[in-house]
Amino acid sequence: MTDSRPTLVLVYQRTSLPWIFESAERAGIDLVLVPRPDEDVPADRLPPAVVGLLVLDLDGDRADALETLRKRHETQPFQGLVTLYDPAVPFVAEAAERLGLPGIGCEAAFGAQDKRVMRERLAAAGLNVPRFARLDKPGDLATAKDLSFPVVVKPAHGFSSLGVTRAETAESLENVVAEVRQVCANKLGHVAALVVEEYLDGPELAVESLARDGAVQVLSIGYKGEPEGPYFEESVYRAPAELPDAIRDAVVHEVIAAHTALGITEGPTHTELRLRGGAEPYLLEMGARIGGSGVSQYIASHVTGVDFAGEALRIAAGLEPANRLVEGLTASVGAAANYIVPCGGHGRIATIHGLDEVRADPRVDHVVQMLFPGDVVRPYPDFTGYPAFVLSRHRTVAEAEEFHAYLERTIRIDYIPEEDAS
Repeated sequence: MTDSRPTLVLVYQRTSLPWIFESAERAGIDLVLVPRPDEDVPADRLPPAVVGLLVLDLDGDRADALETLRKRHETQPFQGLVTLYDPAVPFVAEAAERLGLPGIGCEAAFGAQDKRVMRERLAAAGLNVPRFARLDKPGDLATAKDLSFPVVVKPAHGFSSLGVTRAETAESLENVVAEVRQVCANKLGHVAALVVEEYLDGPELAVESLARDGAVQVLSIGYKGEPEGPYFEESVYRAPAELPDAIRDAVVHEVIAAHTALGITEGPTHTELRLRGGAEPYLLEMGARIGGSGVSQYIASHVTGVDFAGEALRIAAGLEPANRLVEGLTASVGAAANYIVPCGGHGRIATIHGLDEVRADPRVDHVVQMLFPGDVVRPYPDFTGYPAFVLSRHRTVAEAEEFHAYLERTIRIDYIPEEDAS
């Protein structure tokens, strides 16, 4: 590392997901990695862009983590901080604010991470959001029962569809809320506040954007299926989504307006919406980060030719983007896709069929495997994780759709029944 190379602290990124590290290397930016608490990161097997490790306990001792960063910055200055892990967004914003480094600020980070506050700010700005109720403590059910059913119950600070559950009737709501609170206790380590919102029909979209000085460039709009619940496990991500011009323009308008409503003026965002009735965009959430632990970098960069993560890292370091940011939607130059291998059951994994064949397919750039034979998959609503991501490039989104149909036929998981798996 030399004084001429900017350095960023990258918080809670898994080294098995390569895209952010590759972008940093291309951008000439060094990374100090704060590893996830559940990941062992050997110092001799770090990605080339990583010049050091820094262990922080964000959840166990936030004050000590902030003080450790301050001391590190005094002795070995860095130019900024970044995370792709949604629960760490407020910490990164606070650390940057305290150190006088680039960032979105604590207030914007709070609004982007707490779904209760996000809903309120978006609704106040006149944007399309589903009718909702806050459940800040056990017993807060009366307002929620006045919503139109079915509804969706979700943790206010959740991520990766963790605990997101559909309740069909007012009579079933209490049981669903208790179920979601238990998932939060098991997976998040605490019983979180919840949001209950009216269920929206129609296709789900993901939008990747980049903000600079308040201007918003929408890089890609992708199709994420039409999940109906009850647990909303993710399945596909194909971009660019094939939309009529008027609907596409409405999506872009809602996304740009949401940046303004939430005060996100700098850096990357990952927005999820639903087209209610197949036509009207309703915002579900906006994350002030690159989505999917870096999957969004893969999608956006291959759809547009713009190094999404590289530009986001430059902004985090206080540098100008390599390309002039143009507000509005970027033209597409190709298609990209992520197939999320479904669990398709539960128990102890005996065999995962088809992944070797898929790895050899020339359309596939990455197979990121998270579950392996021997791992135990618990039944929903206990979310174990996704077996694998299959990331691929195509000439058109129609070809990507055909490829995903092929993957559905090719990849299969065999289980040992759970009662026999101990």
